Amino acid sequence: MDAAIRNDPASARNERAQRRAQVVAELCAVMPAHAVLWHTEDTVPYECDGLTAYRQQPMVVALPETEEQVAAALRICHRLNVPVVARGAGTGLSGGALPHQAGVTLSLAKFNRILEVNPLARTARVQCGVRNLAISEAAAPHRLYYAPDPSSQIACTIGGNVAENSGGVHCLKYGLTSHNVLRARGFTVDGQPVEFGSEALDAAGLDLMSVLVGSEGMLAIVIEVTVKLIPLPQAARCIMASFDDIRHAGDAVANVIAAGIIPAGLEMMDKPMTAAVEDFVHAGYDLNAAAILLCESDGTPEEVEEEVGRMVQVLRASGASGIQVSENEAQRLKFWSGRKNAFPASGRISPDYMCMDSTIPRKRLADILLAIAEMEKKYALRCVNVFHAGDGNLHPLILFDANDADQLHRCEQFGAEILELSVALGGTVTGEHGVGVEKLSSMCVQFSPAEREQMLSLKRAFDPKELLNPGKVIPTLSRCAEYGKMHVRRGLLPFADISRF
Repeated sequence: MDAAIRNDPASARNERAQRRAQVVAELCAVMPAHAVLWHTEDTVPYECDGLTAYRQQPMVVALPETEEQVAAALRICHRLNVPVVARGAGTGLSGGALPHQAGVTLSLAKFNRILEVNPLARTARVQCGVRNLAISEAAAPHRLYYAPDPSSQIACTIGGNVAENSGGVHCLKYGLTSHNVLRARGFTVDGQPVEFGSEALDAAGLDLMSVLVGSEGMLAIVIEVTVKLIPLPQAARCIMASFDDIRHAGDAVANVIAAGIIPAGLEMMDKPMTAAVEDFVHAGYDLNAAAILLCESDGTPEEVEEEVGRMVQVLRASGASGIQVSENEAQRLKFWSGRKNAFPASGRISPDYMCMDSTIPRKRLADILLAIAEMEKKYALRCVNVFHAGDGNLHPLILFDANDADQLHRCEQFGAEILELSVALGGTVTGEHGVGVEKLSSMCVQFSPAEREQMLSLKRAFDPKELLNPGKVIPTLSRCAEYGKMHVRRGLLPFADISRF
């Protein structure tokens, strides 16, 4: 587009309209007309994912129904230099599926079939649009299940789980998505078929599966996934431990792991979060506690009995003010229903929330909780906290009103400070939600320019034109430079240190 067009809004609009018309015409030639959306009223539902603070309508939405249509759509976009953003269920919390205003949002929602459950190999082969929980439901008749269980598992899809390397409350013992996926098949940016991993115990060549999982849609379009299934435990019990001091609760988490115990789940909630949850689902939480821990043991009845006893001893020695062990399966599920509903419970007490997702060493849990309490005063915003405490993955939910621009700005600053403190404490800016657009600037804090360039080099090896989910995950040098200058203006960083951005 030349300078004259750029400086003429009418000409620019006409240029965009012509561009969209060309893309729509070519997509309609390879898939049904009803599968190509471009009118404003049809594309509005795709303007954001679970991070609703940022919205952008796509130029076109494509809903392919076959693999051939996916490949053809990618070839068209690649030839026309049109950005492509893959979308699953839209439950992501970092803006990973935020549309590109000049691009195609490729919705893979129609790829929702479970292709095979193999109880002998303990695997399931599913399309990318299959819901996380649906895999376990299909495997249940064989006494098997899929272990990663994000809180959104009733809605989130396996394709999105692969993109973000999702975890869940049982990731401490059974691992993240990366530990439970054997093989993925899909297409490169130019529509060529590609396969990662293997259904065997190992795959030949470089371990590109580990590169794909967590790449946030920047490297390839995943269509089919083979996951591991594991046997349903014979027994499971959950301990609810109350603490009247946040530091005691944080120390208890580290003490449980230090005792050589790897619980099936080890979660933590602070007092404001338990109050919000209890009002919503009535899980039986201790509302007087400064924090509660949910510690689960699973296995044979004998293993569970022994492990629960050991955990109770550690928790009491760590200063627990109250301990309740689930007496039956109904009570165990009730304890977990509160944790699983932490996000919707927060939505009931605030117009909007921004969920952070950093990871820190377990021994620093209390430090960051106390720091967050001071940040609440600094930014005049409330924050409720829920953690995958066992692996140090934090989910502070900052409560705000997106209709108030100043609140949104303060919320962004609040979140950035949490992420920066997490890095300073020896952690990372993301655990399982991904970087997307939300944590772009925070990547400038954790990674040097040379490290970010290496990441970008990897992307270019798969996507030389940088058309797949552009503008996400890896910040530009100019963005990081501006972020550094902002730190100087805010008095957070001496000017001499700006070079690290």
